[in-house]
Amino acid sequence: MTTSALTQQRLKEAILASVGAAINKGELNGEMPGFTIEIPADRTHGDLATNAAMVSARAFRLAPRKIAEIICENIDLTGTNISRTEIAGPGFINFFYDKSFYADVLNEIKTKGDSYGRSDMGQGKRVLVEFVSANPTGPMHVGNARGGALGDSLSSVLEWAGFDVSREFYINDAGNQIEKFATSLEIRYMQLFCDGYEMPEDSYHGQDIIDHAKNFADKYGDSLVNESSDKRRKALVDFALPQNIEGLERDLKKYRIVYDNWFRESSLHKSGEVKKVVDLLTEKGHTYESEGAVWFRATEFGADKDFVLVRSNGLPTYVVPDIAYHYNKLAVRGFDKAIDIFGADHHGYVPRLKAALTALGVDADKLDVVLMQMVRLVRNGETIKVSKRSGKAITLVTLLDEIPIDAARFFFNTREANSHFEFDLDLAIEQSSKNPVYYVQYAHARICNILKNLESEGVEIQNCTTQDLYRLSTDEEIELIDKLALFTEETEAAARDYDPSRITRYVTEVATLFHKFYNACRVKSEDTQLMQARIALCLAVRTVIKNVLDMFKITAPEQM
Repeated sequence: MTTSALTQQRLKEAILASVGAAINKGELNGEMPGFTIEIPADRTHGDLATNAAMVSARAFRLAPRKIAEIICENIDLTGTNISRTEIAGPGFINFFYDKSFYADVLNEIKTKGDSYGRSDMGQGKRVLVEFVSANPTGPMHVGNARGGALGDSLSSVLEWAGFDVSREFYINDAGNQIEKFATSLEIRYMQLFCDGYEMPEDSYHGQDIIDHAKNFADKYGDSLVNESSDKRRKALVDFALPQNIEGLERDLKKYRIVYDNWFRESSLHKSGEVKKVVDLLTEKGHTYESEGAVWFRATEFGADKDFVLVRSNGLPTYVVPDIAYHYNKLAVRGFDKAIDIFGADHHGYVPRLKAALTALGVDADKLDVVLMQMVRLVRNGETIKVSKRSGKAITLVTLLDEIPIDAARFFFNTREANSHFEFDLDLAIEQSSKNPVYYVQYAHARICNILKNLESEGVEIQNCTTQDLYRLSTDEEIELIDKLALFTEETEAAARDYDPSRITRYVTEVATLFHKFYNACRVKSEDTQLMQARIALCLAVRTVIKNVLDMFKITAPEQM
């Protein structure tokens, strides 16, 4: 348990003991209801606050402020890390940390080191995070860059919060997009040898399709020209698709993303799982036929309308493999939670999946979907217009060739997933405090430089006693330690909310408070105890910043 959490737990016990003492003395009469202890938004009002007196007014039949006075008169704060209380307004009770709290925080960070910020909140529950899952028909675009950073960082946050996390890429190697891929490859191939072949408007026009066709022709010549279209298309797809999948894996590794599993949609068809979910829904009485098609009674399970599972030609619709895939995640492989990172355009799709899972007897609450908004690339204040269909989209690789990977991974997690994101290419490469990742990395490097300079001047870093740490008392020091104390709680909140941007905001605030401390408090001092205490604070800040950057797979430089 963290110092912050332990302090709140001990304070809660002290409040309950105070109420118990007051009841025994006849000052209060009744049963204490549940109450909360929280960190106020405005810390000038206190470090912790409780609504204990407010919520117990009816139970004790007294004014909240009178109850607050009784609690404060009877409370014993020994061993709580709390120095004093203060009653505010109609009966809120504010508490102020003792100097022992700040010393305990720094000692905790030193003891836990690179594990500081971790939690057992998840209790080892198995979570599958599926993200990116770009169609393997071409290179990944800038939207996948955001999804990759978000999904991988969310996975790390969940791991730090104590979940057993698996990262998965779903390969859409079946269905309409593969048919379109085959059509595009076939036409580009035939154009090399014959006239009269035009690319349909809705086909893939990218340079990668042209390159695949040419590479196949260089290796096999015109061997497919006189073959049937089916044989030609299959040969071209069998040639190009594995290269695309290999390219996806290679590009994502460059982005520091390594998946635990690459799951193929085609495996669901081969294993019969696609057919199985339709059969199961039918056996349970949740389907009906209309105009030769098989429909799912989705409205009976919370969806806005019924939808087709199997077309009149006997082929399943695109939603059926997705239902089978999620059934596989939760019912077959038995994950406690499945989290999908989807584009915002999938908003209406989620209720369909959940309705089908419920009908299949799976707890749909085990599926959570994070909807991600679009990304706009900006250069020189102008939006860069891109088009995937025309083949002029900016790919993940071209983006990473232009900006540092550290910047990409940090920038894409500076905003919540459901907010539109404007990616400033100029800012991403700027080495100044305006660049958030540079700003945080510079704080880490600055601390390393401080320690290196002290060492060169003959200053030996010593173990601080608790009494030494009590010397940290300026507003800048206290504010900084307060922020360091919240790292684990921020990790847990980010895991609960599926919001890694909480952590980037947190570490940016840590960096800001460190720079503020550095400018106000000289580390090197003739007062040896104070100097060692400030060195201990610098080391704690360095640990927290490095742990966050490690969590997000971002480098923590020692010099810049």
